[in-house]
This record gives sequence, structure tokens and C-alpha cells, in this order.
Amino acid sequence: MDKHSRIYLAGHRGLVGGAILRRLQQLGHTQILTRTHRELDLCSQVQVEQFFEQERPAYVILAAARVGGILANSTYPAQFLYDNLMIAANVIQASYRYGVTKLLNLGSSCIYPKLAPQPLKEEYLLTGPLEPTNRAYAVAKIAAIELCDHYRAQYGCDFISAMPTNLYGPGDNFDLQTSHVLPALLRKVLEAKQTGATTVTVWGSGNPRREFLYVDDLAAACLFLLEHFSGPGPVNVGTGEDLRIRELALTIQEVVGYKGSLVFDSTKPDGTPRKLLDVSRLQQSGWQAEIGLKEGIGRTLAWYLASAEVPGC
Repeated sequence: MDKHSRIYLAGHRGLVGGAILRRLQQLGHTQILTRTHRELDLCSQVQVEQFFEQERPAYVILAAARVGGILANSTYPAQFLYDNLMIAANVIQASYRYGVTKLLNLGSSCIYPKLAPQPLKEEYLLTGPLEPTNRAYAVAKIAAIELCDHYRAQYGCDFISAMPTNLYGPGDNFDLQTSHVLPALLRKVLEAKQTGATTVTVWGSGNPRREFLYVDDLAAACLFLLEHFSGPGPVNVGTGEDLRIRELALTIQEVVGYKGSLVFDSTKPDGTPRKLLDVSRLQQSGWQAEIGLKEGIGRTLAWYLASAEVPGC
């Protein structure tokens, strides 16, 4: 992409969109188009059409979505399905209508069947039932992939889709009631150190395996795909490596410098035993993650301490 190309980044205030915005700015792009939800409601076809007609972006990165945890997905499935369907349909249709050179659609690894073999390959999509607790969100994300593929087949549009693994980094959610495992553990261990608590309780046995990708690595992968990849179907984005939650907790303990003990509460649910993406398709295209877990956790901790005005360690 030329440094002066007009790039519309949808969802620039989110974890993913924020990282992509930082990456674009670091690379010297001068025509980055962003809008808040108040300025542009992506669920409104009229507003989206007007925006594209006026701004005429050459590239589109679709990182906007209605997101939430298990409770939100289970409580508001109709809203999650409708909003994410409308966002994808409106942005993809407008990108076609107004001649966008290339579009990158971002999804989630929850698109894959609940009981698919590990590691998860792209071809496992639509081969089995989804996880019920986030099915509405997953169906919308699958529909977005299908839209990109069919606009490619029918109209020749260069629309691609990337499916990241579990993400973490600057801009993450550290609310203990709604956050994912890594930021939640990071906050709990940090607060235990600050208060002098002798133990930190970790939900579950610590045996499930998970893969984690630093969000700035995802941003680098997205721009790599925009430059070097063109093809149908999703492309998995991850590290290709996983670890036990117990190992994650110990790594966080080391980075934070917490000297207490970790207590694993096996009476709490473990969730899926393993979730790992097969990233061979992306690696064969020439990209792989660079930021290791320990380094990424350290960067995330530094951001959290600075942004939340948390007392230092």
C-alpha cells in the first residue's frame, strides 16, 4: 500500500483496531480514515453508503464488531447476531460498490466447530456444530467470511479474511468480571503483590492449553496480508504454539515479580481442554509472530500501569 493511500480502519478504538492504527502510524501512512460509533453507525446502510461515497477509501480494514464474553453473548444473542451481520454486510457491500482496492475482514477463532480436531485448520470451518454460548457471534463472523468469498467469486473483489487466536496487549479489558484469562490473571497477580497477599487463586486445574498472540503482532500480520495475500477463505493468525494455563500463570507471576503462591481451584470449570490454531497457511505466505509471551506480558503490564495510573511495582 502506498503511504498516501486512503485507508478506512473500522473499529479503531478496540484492542485490535487500536494496534492496527498504531502500526499504520508507525509506518508513516498519512490518510487513515477513522470514525467513532457516534460519528458513523455501521449498522446503518444509509450512513455507511454516504461515508464511502464521500471518502472513497482505497483500502478497508474491518475490525469493528459487537463483542462480549459468555454472559453477554448468552444474554443478547439476537443483538450480537444482528449487529455483526449488519456491520459486515454494509461495509462489504459499500466496499464493492465504491471500488475499494482491497478489504481485510477480521473475525475470531470461535468460527470453528466446538469439537474440531486440534490444531484448528481453516478447512474445518462449517464441518460441525459451534460452541452454543457464542454461536450467534460466530454465525455472523462466518457470514462475513462467506460474503468476502462470494464477492470475490462473483465480482472479482480482492476481499480477504483473517482469524486471530486469543489476543492480549495494550487496550485490553482488565475488568475481572468480563475480561479474558490473561488480563484477568495479570491484574490479580499485580494486585496481590501490591496488597501483600500471600496467595492468588486461579480458576480451574491449570491444565487446559491456550494460544496467545500479542495484539501488535496481529497488526503486523494484517498489514502483511494486505500486501502479500489474496485468496478465499479465512487465514488463521497466531503463534502456532500453546501452553498450559498453569504455565501462563507462572510466567505472569515471574514478570510481575510476585513472590506469593498460586492456588489452582479445580472445583471451577476448565473449559475447552485445548484451543490452538494451525498457522501453516500464514507461515507459508511468509509471516510469523515475533513477540514472545514473556516480552508481550511485560509490555502489557507496562501499558496497564501507565494507562490505569496503577501504583508501580
